[in-house]
Amino acid sequence: MEVRTLTDGAVVLSPPGPADVDAITEACRDPLIARWTTVPSPYTRADALHFVEDVVPAEWAQGWPDWAVRNAADGVLCGMVGFVPREGSDPEIGYWIAPTTRRHGLATAAVRLACGFAFAPDGMNVPRVAWRAFVGNRASAAVARRVGFRYEGIARNGLLQRGVPRDVWVAGLSADDPPGPVTGWPL
Repeated sequence: MEVRTLTDGAVVLSPPGPADVDAITEACRDPLIARWTTVPSPYTRADALHFVEDVVPAEWAQGWPDWAVRNAADGVLCGMVGFVPREGSDPEIGYWIAPTTRRHGLATAAVRLACGFAFAPDGMNVPRVAWRAFVGNRASAAVARRVGFRYEGIARNGLLQRGVPRDVWVAGLSADDPPGPVTGWPL
């Protein structure tokens, strides 16, 4: 897949580079990112360097884009958003936002933009995007709900976090779903 940069005027999605390693390291040391994601914990600069230099290019090469989320006003990295392969054909979206930039709508804008790319004929051209979050991650659920994901239930022991199975909330967004926000979430 050709590497692409996306923007909606509020956020810019571009692949992370060497200049982002320290910002990624600092953000991923946040206890909430460690609690709600599968990033290594404790998170080291070597983890961020491996992610930027090895993981992201390999994912793009296999058709699984991963972007740095940047505030369009200053270009500073404030998070990550991307897709991972999932059982069947649905890509699964994942994202995190650094503690200093939460509650500004950047995650919602980034997820909306990434999903638009997933559905576009010149993007990933998929009919559906999946979302999973560890049960209790209300911030991630709020973003998914605002974007238009439809809640589908709980998958018991649905995802491993550092070798431990955990229950996950599950939702999906189809290309023909009307834009969010949606109701019907029990949270």
